[in-house]
Amino acid sequence: MSIIKVPTSFNIDLEFEVPEFYRRFLALLIDMLIQYFYLRIAYAIYDTLDHLGYSASAEVRRSAIKLLILLPIFTYHLLLEITMNGQSFGKKIMGLRVVNENGGRPSISQFLIRWFLRVSDVWIVMLIFLIPFIAIYSGNYEMLFIILAGFGFLVTDIALVVSTKKGQRLGDILAKTILIRSQTKASIEDTVFMVVSDNYIPVFPQIMQLSDRDINAIKSILETARKKGDFNMAYSASEKIKSHLSISSSLAPYDFLDVVMKDYNYLSTK
Repeated sequence: MSIIKVPTSFNIDLEFEVPEFYRRFLALLIDMLIQYFYLRIAYAIYDTLDHLGYSASAEVRRSAIKLLILLPIFTYHLLLEITMNGQSFGKKIMGLRVVNENGGRPSISQFLIRWFLRVSDVWIVMLIFLIPFIAIYSGNYEMLFIILAGFGFLVTDIALVVSTKKGQRLGDILAKTILIRSQTKASIEDTVFMVVSDNYIPVFPQIMQLSDRDINAIKSILETARKKGDFNMAYSASEKIKSHLSISSSLAPYDFLDVVMKDYNYLSTK
């Protein structure tokens, strides 16, 4: 397993573990199985429904229902990674997470880019096992060319994951995201947000001068420092924040960073 160092806005490098290829493959396999069984169940239910006759309008409705059935498959990774803080069910089980190149939560646009440039898991199965035989048997060589082009795209992604230092496929490179090992469970607590009481009184309103990237970096630094028991990392970050925002505080580094995060969460929702 390789380690990559990600620089933050505070000149403090955070270390992340790049997952082994087999972990990525198993996560993908789990997601593929979930999607496969969803399709089996969805189409089984579809087959038990009244087929709406055989008129032209019935055919349109039938096609619309099939598209609705397929929609969750095509948007599976996009929706889950956005709502589960960079994880699908497969990634969650295998302890993986998508982060941006600064170690923080990717933006919606970054999730969209990496999703748009991925080959759907269902299409992978179809590419490898089904469609080539159908295309050859039917003599539809144009379809076969499209299939081979998609297969080439898949092979390129695998080659990039294996050969690049950060294990990034094409979508990750263009979206500037990284897939990392994560030892914690995905939840609302894994984002920069935390529950703050309504009667909370902010201590450092200057914190709103920082960017979202800065806040993500602070949270990552705080979590890493606590995990490793690295007091110097927390102290260095707190001093840089105080200097940058002209803050005077006698709080201990960990306490100061906690207050900073609470202030941000309270002020950003008001």
